[in-house]
Amino acid sequence: MNKSCTPNLIILGAPIGEVAFCSSFIASKRAAASTLLSSLVKLGSCDPQIALILLCMCGGFTKLVHVARSSPPSLALDELHAFEEQVRCTFTECQAIDTTDSSWMQAHLYRLHQYCRPCLTIRLFPGRCGQFLQQSSVADKARLLSVSSPHASAWLSVVPSPGLGLSLDPNEHQMAIKWWLGLNTSPGSPPCALCPEHPLDPLGHHAVTCKRGGDAISRHNKLRDVVLQTCHRACISAKAEAGSGLGHELRNTRPADILASNWFCGKPSAFDLTVVSPLNPTFISEAGCTAGSAAVAAELRKHSANYAKCSELGWTCIPLVAESYGAWGSEAVQAFSRLASYLATRTNSPKSKVVCSLYGRLNLTLVRANARALLLRCGCSLQEGDISSS
Repeated sequence: MNKSCTPNLIILGAPIGEVAFCSSFIASKRAAASTLLSSLVKLGSCDPQIALILLCMCGGFTKLVHVARSSPPSLALDELHAFEEQVRCTFTECQAIDTTDSSWMQAHLYRLHQYCRPCLTIRLFPGRCGQFLQQSSVADKARLLSVSSPHASAWLSVVPSPGLGLSLDPNEHQMAIKWWLGLNTSPGSPPCALCPEHPLDPLGHHAVTCKRGGDAISRHNKLRDVVLQTCHRACISAKAEAGSGLGHELRNTRPADILASNWFCGKPSAFDLTVVSPLNPTFISEAGCTAGSAAVAAELRKHSANYAKCSELGWTCIPLVAESYGAWGSEAVQAFSRLASYLATRTNSPKSKVVCSLYGRLNLTLVRANARALLLRCGCSLQEGDISSS
């Protein structure tokens, strides 16, 4: 065995020895990581969606995590702070948005997704999370609780694929990130391009709930189609827009966006899909205190409207409620879990992988529709035509 005659060594990637040696080693690791960050800035000018995924998965926290865990805080803290600023600058440049301190705090307290931990020092000061929430407005609390719900950020980890409809163009991606982080999506509060009597709000609530232009209907139909296609892949007999003309008093009703005829124990189930905003004045007070409360209220409303219709037809009523930021109601979560089990068995894939894929596709579809609605109402043109034609 070779023996070291110096007080300075590196064991399993961790520096051990004099302060100057350890500090120099940590600085060299940060310098090496900086090369990748510079490349991501160049990539961001062409494809900010891919640049963000690479930054989250392999350009941020992962680069210095071992050094952060194996070195004394007194030696690593300055370099970690410096690296955090580098990551923030990279994020700002490759996404072409100007982050505020509060939006950047959200980006690492309520991580962009499970792989994104750009602020390394937050692990040393966990109390900042509660302080950040206490200092937020009611609307921001409702937004933060929604975006931090399970699966809400699944769209950020989707590998872009234009052929599969899993990509955002640069304008959509930039608007989606601004909206997600609570940045002002409509500076100056201009009037809505489709209904000038309503001004646009900074958090984009009006834009994603506006009934004019067909955006809400298109978003609903796109989400319905994702669920319907997944049912067919899982060999579940399902059809869209079922129920019209059935029943003596229900001939003009349509209680099912999707009717799954063999859903559970041979009993048909009617899926009724809807999207609600936690910033809606009806829900915002409760949504600012309890995550998912807007989805719970919408589920109750759907049961109240459709239970009698479905009972007469012999169906089980299952509301699929999504909040506009991607949090899903409890009944939707249970339904998607069962659907993922069927599909995992059919494709011989791990259920966890199927669940991630399903939520990723659903929430990317949701966020894309919201981003396009925001762009249209700000008077911006879309590269692929308006939302109703896509």
